[in-house]
Amino acid sequence: MSKEKIGIGEISKPRFEFRSFGQNFDNAHKRMARFSVPVPEKVWERHSDEIYILSRTNDINNTKIRDGKMDIKTYVQTIDGLEQWNPLMKGEFPIQASVLKDEVFPAFQVGMPALDKEVYTYDEFMEIINNHPDLQAVRVHKQRLGYMVNDTICEYGEVLINGARVVTINSESTEVEDIRKTMKDVGLEGVENINYLQAIKRVIGMINKPLAN
Repeated sequence: MSKEKIGIGEISKPRFEFRSFGQNFDNAHKRMARFSVPVPEKVWERHSDEIYILSRTNDINNTKIRDGKMDIKTYVQTIDGLEQWNPLMKGEFPIQASVLKDEVFPAFQVGMPALDKEVYTYDEFMEIINNHPDLQAVRVHKQRLGYMVNDTICEYGEVLINGARVVTINSESTEVEDIRKTMKDVGLEGVENINYLQAIKRVIGMINKPLAN
């Protein structure tokens, strides 16, 4: 059976991913750029400003807000050290209280705050988050450079987490073996796999652990 070919920005089967965060992945980035086939101009360089909602009691649901839209992904499994995440919910502001009650706060796995309105704006939602003892909103700016190596979608990025600069590098695909080959080719074997949720928690001190380097 032939494997599925995926393109950057295209919808595919749920993907597996290797990602790491640290202060320096210059050598791996240079090799990634050398090995890469040409990619669409729209992914050469991308910038985004996002809000991640971190929960002290949850490490399996990753919640972020970008351009007024909320996106929650949930952890599925790890195979050969690579993580698979699937979409859990997508929503826009203003957002119904029923969605917050039935989908959003259960994903945070924290106590349910009192909701006395039927619809909440972005600012009202963020006020709830900022007042909750187990939740923290974190501002994340991303500058991402896109590549394609061994049929895997790759990127190198400079990330500001509440203003603290870190770098990230990743490879993702529906095919585990293609990711493992890419990790070997660009020199990432033995580097710790750290997802965004874990990286942000380490930077803000919610997890007492350093990044990969």
